[in-house]
Amino acid sequence: MRVVIAPDKFKGTLTAPEAAQAMASGWTRARPGDDVVCVPLADGGDGFVGVVASAVAGTQRITAEVADAAGHATSAEWALLPDGRAVIESAQACGLARLAEDRRDPMTTTTYGVGQLLRAAVDRGATRIVVGLGGSATVDGGAGMALALGHRLLRADGNGVKVGARHLRALASVVPGPPLGVPVVAAVDVRNPLLGADGAAAVFGPQKGARPQDVPVLEEGLARLADVVERDLPGGPWRDLPGAGAAGGLGFGLAAFCAATFELGAAVVDDLVGFSAAAATADVVVTGEGALDAQTEQGKVPAHVLASARAAGARVLAVAGHVDARVRERYDATAALGPEGLEHAAALVAQRTEELARRL
Repeated sequence: MRVVIAPDKFKGTLTAPEAAQAMASGWTRARPGDDVVCVPLADGGDGFVGVVASAVAGTQRITAEVADAAGHATSAEWALLPDGRAVIESAQACGLARLAEDRRDPMTTTTYGVGQLLRAAVDRGATRIVVGLGGSATVDGGAGMALALGHRLLRADGNGVKVGARHLRALASVVPGPPLGVPVVAAVDVRNPLLGADGAAAVFGPQKGARPQDVPVLEEGLARLADVVERDLPGGPWRDLPGAGAAGGLGFGLAAFCAATFELGAAVVDDLVGFSAAAATADVVVTGEGALDAQTEQGKVPAHVLASARAAGARVLAVAGHVDARVRERYDATAALGPEGLEHAAALVAQRTEELARRL
């Protein structure tokens, strides 16, 4: 039997390659004669660069010093592929995981470092840039990124708007800077618009540390940003694009300031690492991530794996920290780690995968 193992990360516990290795270990304990292939995946969030760089031969891993979400200097890795494409992970610059809990405040955090990564890629000669969105600590609509790229965001008195989402309500005009000069793809794992009940502030603000009283302020700032940007820059509107709300509205900023197009991150990574080609000859595909729930269906790795593997006629099994009853029946079999998963993730992923293999 040919088995393809293709998980995403288990956030906060295992990277995608670590999860794949644990799954492979468990599977081979139960069925040592099977042909097991590991194809770790990502959907644009944490680990995006690492998964791609490890899978594509000849990729250069490059480190740049940029501002983190709190404005402090940090090192961020990006990848330059042999064909000239650059792969950037926004979480490397403005990631939530890079901030201690007492520093998480989307009213003040910034995407400035993402703009610095984009500029670094262009300066290095990239001919196309893929930006992974996900895992950010920001809800600034990409305003910080725009500043780093040379766009001017001005108040009515002509002074610049201060960095941070709380100041976006004072935005009066945008003076565009020089174009980036290369095509940009925003690799997203959600399809949320910028504004409204399903938008960046309402859905993602609390996940990034916003208090209930902060959410209306964030929403008002993003609405003001959208109004002014769509008035002063050609090519819009962008606020209702599926994915505009990704990474706290960074999707909107990439579309408006970099003419980015949107693609589901899992599909982008699939194209780069060859998962669908591997799945085409598989009897069983095993996937997983931290949680299988309603948000998984928005475009995260397990949803992409399920669709691709089903199209190839393979059975699909999933291991996750938590499995929501509403999505369980989509898979041939699932297993959850349970509450102890955070402490013993690798051992439990292996054990649950072994149990699924024996059930075959």
